[in-house]
Amino acid sequence: MGVRKGLGLLALALILAWGPPRESLAQGVLLQPVAPAPPAIDPDAVLVEELVVVARERGPAWWTVSNGTSTVYVLGAPSLAPKRTPWDLTLLQRRLQGANVVILPFQEVKVHLAGSLGAAWNLMRLRTTKPFEDSLDGDGRARFAAAREKIGQPASRYKTNNALAAGLLLAGDYRDHSNLTNADTAKVVKVYAKMAKVPVVQKSYDIGSLMGAIIRTPKPAARACLDAVLQQVEAGPGVTVAAARAWAEGDTPGALENERTYERCINQVPGAQAFDARTKADQVAAIEQALKTPGHSVAVVQLRPLLAQGGVLDQLRAKGYQVKTPGEV
Repeated sequence: MGVRKGLGLLALALILAWGPPRESLAQGVLLQPVAPAPPAIDPDAVLVEELVVVARERGPAWWTVSNGTSTVYVLGAPSLAPKRTPWDLTLLQRRLQGANVVILPFQEVKVHLAGSLGAAWNLMRLRTTKPFEDSLDGDGRARFAAAREKIGQPASRYKTNNALAAGLLLAGDYRDHSNLTNADTAKVVKVYAKMAKVPVVQKSYDIGSLMGAIIRTPKPAARACLDAVLQQVEAGPGVTVAAARAWAEGDTPGALENERTYERCINQVPGAQAFDARTKADQVAAIEQALKTPGHSVAVVQLRPLLAQGGVLDQLRAKGYQVKTPGEV
């Protein structure tokens, strides 16, 4: 599970499953026209162009980070791809041989409810006994209904009066319906690491402090997110399928053309950007720790957090480590 999916879907699971729903008054929401949303700060919007290159070797692209005595081979993973996307495992298997450690993106998020009751109470306020589409007017209602019907979901699935909550849940359901995931690459690497008897480092986080954040998201931003998710469902997974194919062939620019609606929506949630910065800092620290041991290690980082300005590789370069691109190795 990626950073943003962990924030969004775990929170929504609590919203939609926490005890008996309370009735609340939902005001009508017009999807079009929508009030202009404040520009979201997207921490992965700007890429370090010299790092975005096509791989010379067969298969997905790898970057290397070195301090002269130790090297970490970093596999850039797609942010979203069809489940069981085939890719050449030759370099992975070669680099696992004799590796000190494998560093994976975090897959588990934890919520300590004892410390999160205030946030949970706020989330309960988002629930209603009526479907979300009942709060929409005219074309907006028909459009939302058509989108959730396209992915086989009943109206009762979306019992909330919050546009961002409805949009994030619809986005997650769309991904499940389309057999899309952001976790397969890490899962494959973990399986092969265990086969090669290489220790695995994979951090988990408590996101209880962020569980009430959705309710504080500005309404124009929430509605803009919902509209973007509807556009994604209407368009279908073609862009993601093409990007995954490019990723498997080492075409980094093509792989970065992936759909990012979900990620942009999550960026609107208060606290999400600080959480994003924390996870990047932790990935940088894990790679630095691996570099303290002579030899080599393996890491997996999603492409945009890896290649963005202020991202994992940018931070490591600023610290003085040598970073090589897939075009150099």
